[in-house]
Amino acid sequence: MKTREIRIGTVVIGGDHPIAIQSMTNTKTEDVEATVAQIKKLTQAGCEIIRCAVPTMEAAKALAGIKKEITIPLVADIHFDYRLAIAAIENGADKIRINPGNIGGAENIRKVVDCAKSHGVPIRVGVNSGSLEKELVEKYGGVTAEGLVESALDKVRMIEEYDYHNLVISIKSSDVLMCVKAHELLAEQTDYPLHVGITESGTVTSGNIKSAIGLSLILHQGIGDTIRVSLTGDPVEEIRSAKLILKTLGLRKGGIEMVSCPTCGRTQIDLIGLANRVEEMLAGYDMDIKVAVMGCVVNGPGEAKEADIGVCGGKGEGLLIRHGEIIKKVPEQELLAALKEELDHWK
Repeated sequence: MKTREIRIGTVVIGGDHPIAIQSMTNTKTEDVEATVAQIKKLTQAGCEIIRCAVPTMEAAKALAGIKKEITIPLVADIHFDYRLAIAAIENGADKIRINPGNIGGAENIRKVVDCAKSHGVPIRVGVNSGSLEKELVEKYGGVTAEGLVESALDKVRMIEEYDYHNLVISIKSSDVLMCVKAHELLAEQTDYPLHVGITESGTVTSGNIKSAIGLSLILHQGIGDTIRVSLTGDPVEEIRSAKLILKTLGLRKGGIEMVSCPTCGRTQIDLIGLANRVEEMLAGYDMDIKVAVMGCVVNGPGEAKEADIGVCGGKGEGLLIRHGEIIKKVPEQELLAALKEELDHWK
């Protein structure tokens, strides 16, 4: 679904632009050195927009130092204090995230909007199921998709009253199907770009499953302009997961796709260890190819034929396969090195 274009620093979202991958730092924003180091690590992993919590005036002022050292757009996450939003903008934030309902009334909203307008900074209006207004909970008999959408559009109108339309909307819930329904309803009622994510999704394992299901159901309908895979853990994992979700849905090209078999009683090499080492190695390559890591001779050679490059295990040894053709047989302990040599030659 086509949305209006919004510029966030050097990144444009909406329209025909690709879905942007976003994450959030978990360092203390006041610690400029640590925050910059984490943002650089995330950028290298493929993060395209980064958000930092701004709970204090010191954090707002730290944005200026952070901005000087990074290359991707910086978003300030603000709650409760409109002065922090203004300070964040004045210190270089490329976008601010606020809930207009919790920063102190119409006059404070106007002050934030006036500052954003003068600096050309977009505002992301964020609504979370955990903070849905009491009257909407009562109206809909609980926290519902309809209530989330009504809340989000109410907040949007608070800003539109001041003739500002440089907006992004996010509605998040830890309830996957509620989140999907809310996005479907919202997309029918607005053309503002949508930031999509399943909030509080959990640890790397459970969070990835919930996020993959929820984001895929939303994105496959053409809904969504930026995404975040919210995980309790290293935010670099969020980037890896987001890239894989987009690639699996055909929404992003580039990067190596790895396939590997689940192992069985026929496996006679340490396939699990090999697959993990291959996956780690592949992170250092920017190539649009498919690599297969297979465990035995039953399905291995056949599956590897569908990949550009593959390795297939035997008893203490394995085959290196290129486009379905066996290149050579090597001892098990040399399979990783042989695959790397082939990849380096491919480059």
